[in-house]
Amino acid sequence: MKHILATIACGLLGVAAFVVLCELLFRALPVSSATKFGYHFDPKIPTYAPLHDWRYATGWDLRHAQRLRTNNFGFVSAFDFRRDESAVALIGDSYVESASLDAADRPAAQLERALAGQRAVYAMGSAGTALLDYAERIRFAHENFGIRDFVVLVERGDVRQALCGSGNVHSQCLDPKTLEPRTVTVPDPSPAKRALRDSAFAQYLVSQLKIVPETLWQQAFRRSAASETAVREPQQASGEVAKPEVSDQAMRVVDAVVHVFFERVKPHVTGRLVIVVDSDRDALMRGRAVDDPPRRRFIERAREAGAVVVDTEPLFRAHFKQSGLSLDLDPRDGHFNPLGTRLIAVHAALALTQPTR
Repeated sequence: MKHILATIACGLLGVAAFVVLCELLFRALPVSSATKFGYHFDPKIPTYAPLHDWRYATGWDLRHAQRLRTNNFGFVSAFDFRRDESAVALIGDSYVESASLDAADRPAAQLERALAGQRAVYAMGSAGTALLDYAERIRFAHENFGIRDFVVLVERGDVRQALCGSGNVHSQCLDPKTLEPRTVTVPDPSPAKRALRDSAFAQYLVSQLKIVPETLWQQAFRRSAASETAVREPQQASGEVAKPEVSDQAMRVVDAVVHVFFERVKPHVTGRLVIVVDSDRDALMRGRAVDDPPRRRFIERAREAGAVVVDTEPLFRAHFKQSGLSLDLDPRDGHFNPLGTRLIAVHAALALTQPTR
């Protein structure tokens, strides 16, 4: 019995020593650290903690490491936000935040330069959000800072991800069955999660490796079920090209999301609303035809609602005809690199400054 207890004790000590060594190792590396994310200023808009410094990197190999700092309202910005009716609010998700880029290469900084430094650009990006969350930030920017003009960067999933349960909602979404508006907030972290926020080893497992302990068991069962389903499903004939079908429901989702979005921003956009719509850069770079009916529908509906839409598809196609340079951050990350960011910033600035019809 004593021998068994001694073996267990030695095993536990070994595990503890391993964890301590890992903690020391990862503290010396640029592992993403805690952002203290929460509803600090508005019950519908979570932000990072204000005036907070933290580290950021992507992937297991800690690519694109950066040291970031939030401003007085918890957004990644080079300056504090104050009331300024001449400023432009740049709204979006991680494409606007662009935490992997140097500060001078991020969309807000490049848009300011494209506007010849005549107007401040308030970067209000928040990762893991979609179109209806953007509407809340437009409201917040107008009510708190008096902003009249907005640029919204819409990535390819922002409309369908506005459905509740998509995993990309911070508060505002549509019920996937009824398409009725709902509010679904991000739950507060558990005491265990709060305690682990300051552990570099735990942050590496969660932030870099994307290991979520409570879902590992469910994922194992899902993979098993998926494998069985794959065996049972008939395989497509060799050489046959599958054509994606666009359902009527997909179009209804676009119409519903656009309707709610513009109804909510109408009182707050007292100047110009520019919507920059991303496109299938991989297909364009390879010279393939692009057919995306929901995207076309979104652009049509947005223009009908009075927005100035910058369709990046012809812009990127023209770029790839002249250059083989990628617009992606890296082969594993489809966020914009500095060149891609500059292209959208220049055309967003043109849309902001062009005469109204």
